[in-house]
Order: sequence, then C-alpha cells, then structure tokens
Amino acid sequence: MILTAEVRPKTLILGTFLPHKSSWHIDDYFEEFKSLVKTAGIDVDGEFFTKLRSIDRTYFLTKGKLREIVELCESGDYEQVICSAMLTPLQRRNLEDATNCRIVDRGQLILEIFRNSATTAEGKIQVEMAEIAVLKTRMTGFGKEMAQQEGRIGTRGPGEKLKEYETRFYKTLVQQAQKRLGTLKKTRDVQRKRRLASGIPLVCLVGYTNAGKSSLLNLLTKSEVLVEDKLFATLDTTTRELFLENDKKVLISDTVGFISQLPHHLVEAFKSTLDELRYAHVLLHVVDISNSAWEEQIKVVHETLAELEIEKPMVYVFNKMDKLSVEELAELEGACYRYAPCVFAHACTKDGVSKLKQQLIESSDLWK
Repeated sequence: MILTAEVRPKTLILGTFLPHKSSWHIDDYFEEFKSLVKTAGIDVDGEFFTKLRSIDRTYFLTKGKLREIVELCESGDYEQVICSAMLTPLQRRNLEDATNCRIVDRGQLILEIFRNSATTAEGKIQVEMAEIAVLKTRMTGFGKEMAQQEGRIGTRGPGEKLKEYETRFYKTLVQQAQKRLGTLKKTRDVQRKRRLASGIPLVCLVGYTNAGKSSLLNLLTKSEVLVEDKLFATLDTTTRELFLENDKKVLISDTVGFISQLPHHLVEAFKSTLDELRYAHVLLHVVDISNSAWEEQIKVVHETLAELEIEKPMVYVFNKMDKLSVEELAELEGACYRYAPCVFAHACTKDGVSKLKQQLIESSDLWK
C-alpha cells in the first residue's frame, strides 16, 4: 500500500498539529510521527511541520497551507507524501490530485507497520481484513471508471457496474478471511476454556506501544519473546506462567500496544486478539516514565479500553526509570502516585520486580 525502499520514491513527511484537538505537546506529537515513519522503513527526503487552526473538509489543509505543500512538492520533485493525520477518502484523493503525489495518511502508515510486524497466521489475517477495509474506502466515490457496465459471462446479468463487481469481490474476501479467523478463534477458545477450568488467574499486560511490555514479560517469566526498541514490535498475544510467592501461580499475557489515533478498522480487526483482556483478573498497565508524554499515553490506553468496553482492576507499572536522573524521578513521583496502585520498575535492571510480584499477591481482585 505504501511505496517503500524497494521502489525508493522521493518522500516528504507532512506533520500537521491541531492544538485545539489535542492535549499533546507539539514536539512529542511530531517525534512520535517520525518514529512511525522510521518503524515503517521509509526513507525520508524532506520534512514539513505546521500547526493548523482549522481543517478543510475537501483538502484537509487550508488554502494557504495547501498552496505551500503543492509548491514544495513541485520544487522538490516528491512522489510520496506521508501525512501525520487521519484523512477521509475524499481528502486523500483531492490531495493526490493537487500535489500529483501518492498520499499516505496516519491510518495507512500504522497499517503498513502492522503488516510488517505480523508473524502468526492470526495476525496476518487480521491485518488482511484491515487492508480490505481501507481498499473499500478507496473504491467509494470514484467517477466514470467505476460506472462502466459489462455483460460478459461471470457477471450477475447485463449492466453490472464495475463498482458493484468490486464491492462483491471485497465482500467475498472479507468472508473468506473471517472464516479462516473463525477457525483459529475456535482453537483459542478451547485453550481459554481449559485455562479457565484450571482456576489459574490471568494477568494481562497493556500499555502504549514501545512502553516495555514484552521486556517485562521476559523478565518476569524468563521467556525470550521478541524485544525491539521500535513501535509495534509484537502484535500477537503471548501467554506465559508467572510463579509468585507461597506457590501461587498466575498466567500473564502480553497484548498488542496502543497508540493515539489508532484507526478504527485496526481496532475492529484485532478485537479477537484483544478479547483476551475480557478474561483478565487484573491489568498491568506498563508506562514508559521516561517519555515526556507519558500522561497523554495513559489517557490513550484508557480511551482505547473504554472503546473496547473493558473495565478491569489495574496496577500501573512505571517502566524505564533508569533513563531518568534521581532529580527527575523525584519530581515525577508525586504525579505518578496519582495512579494507584503503582510500582516503579525497570525491565533491564530488574528493579522493582519483587515489589510488582508483591503487589499482585496483595491485589485481592486478582483472586476473584
């Protein structure tokens, strides 16, 4: 969906920030956007960052900003523009016509990262379903080329329009993907029933992407789950045994990380994976305390869980504390303790692990 290093188009990244619609600091917002582009493996040839006071329904950008971008694309001979915002299909097509460049919005960028990170059959099917949802929006609204009629053998009667054929084709693809996903879901349900019958409590790791969930899982369970310093390094749910004091044992699962403005079709596609959270006795909310936008990231996680209608007891784990100085950590402690119960930890130095286990033991909601 996105032209990457194999074709090597000349790429401009367009960062657009709306202060009246976001509580994020502008630097944090643009830094995350650049991290997304880097994770997708896209080589960047130019950058343009700006604040927007309002949004144009037709082009997203206001007339003045649109003129600047068009002139920049023409002078720089850019072939691809990566936009930090979510665009409607109409806005994307109009921008492509105006700039004569391929336009990639935030949703497509995140989807590309998901596609590159999916390793299991279930993950690949869920990404496939999300891609089909995007392709359907690209088809909607096209003009004469989608109104052609044909009466050849294989179509449903004379006069079927190309748009009707494409709609039926995508519907078939979705049904096939759902059937394959349903088969895998049955296997997961059988495993879940066995686990629930055993009476072993389930703990789920949640948090913003790249907060250190997989590293914490490896530390607690002595596993070797993939760990990389990038966004969405792992998409698939991994479950391991965690032994606590007094011979108590729990199961701990790592889930896909969240991010601000996560496309709705991705949330829908990964609902089967995130269903694991519904059966959890307690959630371990891992927070990257070294990130200056950590409070905004907590809000994003809360909002995503609310969208999924998941409400569970939660323990906050403030991770990566080694990246802060003693003075910086002391300044943040007061703010962190607003999120109780909480534990300060670091997955690499093993700091706070014993306190975290003790917190799980003392959490009465865990054993209900």
